[in-house]
Amino acid sequence: MNVVTKPPATAPTLTDQQIQGALLTGVRNRWWPILPSRLVAIGDKPLGLTRLGEPLVVWRDGKGIIRVQTDRCPHRAVPLSRGINEGDRLRCNYHGVEVGPDGTVLAVPGQPGCPLEGKKAVKTYPSQEIAGAIFVWFGDALNETPAEFVSPPQLVAPEYSQMLCYADWETHWRFLYDNNMDPMHGTFLHAVSHTMYQGDTKAHFVTRDTPTGFFFEKEGQRDVNFDWSELVDDNALFVRLEIPYPPSAGPGGNFAIISFGTPIDDSHTACFFWRVRKVSGWERDTWRFLYRTKIEARHWAVLEQDREMLEGCKPGIEKNEMLYQHDAGLIRLRRHLAQETRKQLAALQAAGKL
Repeated sequence: MNVVTKPPATAPTLTDQQIQGALLTGVRNRWWPILPSRLVAIGDKPLGLTRLGEPLVVWRDGKGIIRVQTDRCPHRAVPLSRGINEGDRLRCNYHGVEVGPDGTVLAVPGQPGCPLEGKKAVKTYPSQEIAGAIFVWFGDALNETPAEFVSPPQLVAPEYSQMLCYADWETHWRFLYDNNMDPMHGTFLHAVSHTMYQGDTKAHFVTRDTPTGFFFEKEGQRDVNFDWSELVDDNALFVRLEIPYPPSAGPGGNFAIISFGTPIDDSHTACFFWRVRKVSGWERDTWRFLYRTKIEARHWAVLEQDREMLEGCKPGIEKNEMLYQHDAGLIRLRRHLAQETRKQLAALQAAGKL
């Protein structure tokens, strides 16, 4: 008797459309900043917001600890952010259901002892506060436990002073990263800036690998203009860059920017720009005074130029681009994001979670 052997089943191939669709609302398995810490105080009403396309409720408990959960009451799925912060729990305003910081339903006043009580029915997100911002771990179904995030030293080391600029822009999140990995735009778009008017309008760029990403930099020009960017992807995705400062801007040497662009949805981005200088003691005080009184308004003017440009861009415009050598940094960035997303989706697919 002949035995017919079936060929081994193969997993369906992921399409570019699936990859790009997943990327619309960000890369998972990363720490993302969601909000400045100052916007959530003890006793404040719970705050509802969207990040990475997910509805969140953010609140600070009676001990000052930030709590981040799905903004949905397990009873009737209304927003918990429209409820009351009781200090050790949220109480839904609709029917009084009480949810603890770990997502457990603590009480159902309308029917005490009902099966909903004692259930962990609300997703709770790991969170931490770093340099004045609330960071949240957005893991997929295979990575709900957060990986360690080693913050860039510019945000936590005592020899640095940093100030956070935050704004919501009506643009796709990847365009912010494209912009930051494009040093050449500073020479043109920001040519009237007090710090970015110098240097050659022509340049050749090179890439340099690091353990957690890569540098994209002008060859033969350093500390003249916006001459390089560094992409870092180490359980959090951000761009670091430096802009040279004249002595009139006070002590501290070059002015560094640590930038995160957290997806809100597929067309809005929460933009975080930490402005950093390496200063301490009296130099720190001098620099912060100069920044607040003289420099900050100029920086917002530069950011406004970026915002106006990026808000004119919509997802899908890439098919109309004709890129050249100056764009090698953003090409590599896009390839990296697509590869990371493909790996994540493939793992979910293999586990039957996709």
